[in-house]
Amino acid sequence: ILRGGRAVAQPVLINTLHRRDPTDAARRASRRDLVIRDVNDMRRSLDFLISRGDIDATKLAYFGYSWGVTSAPFLLALEPRLGVAVLNSAGFSSGNSLPEIDLRTYVPRVQRPVLMLNGEYDNVFPLETSARPFFDLLGTPAELKKLVVTPGGHFVPRETLVRETLDWLDRYLGPVK
Repeated sequence: ILRGGRAVAQPVLINTLHRRDPTDAARRASRRDLVIRDVNDMRRSLDFLISRGDIDATKLAYFGYSWGVTSAPFLLALEPRLGVAVLNSAGFSSGNSLPEIDLRTYVPRVQRPVLMLNGEYDNVFPLETSARPFFDLLGTPAELKKLVVTPGGHFVPRETLVRETLDWLDRYLGPVK
């Protein structure tokens, strides 16, 4: 994405990378509160991006991989500034959630173009029981969503990931100038 001339921002959410919560308050907080914190942090990142003169606020995309996809439906359903999404290794997790943070509540509300890339034998998001139901439930019109299934497991081959992602971004955000 960077080599293709696009800018990338990676919000560092609570308890990821170097942003550890030393009081362990995040672990004690409810899942609902953590989702709210994550979405607010991502929205602050968008606020920062659009405040810059060198970022086109009309051409923002969401790229999520695996755990990063678990926040995507919330943000994509609620944040109008994101025009397109690429979800790498996506699907529903097992278990029950409160309705206000259940991905099945938000996935149908996603209306923008979505590219999903999943491995045929993914053990985290199995294709037929997790990934395909996620894709099918997306509220995005059929002509604006695409599921690419690759051989292998939880990691989509790099060549396919790069080619499909860049083509998708060019198609919906226009080529890089």
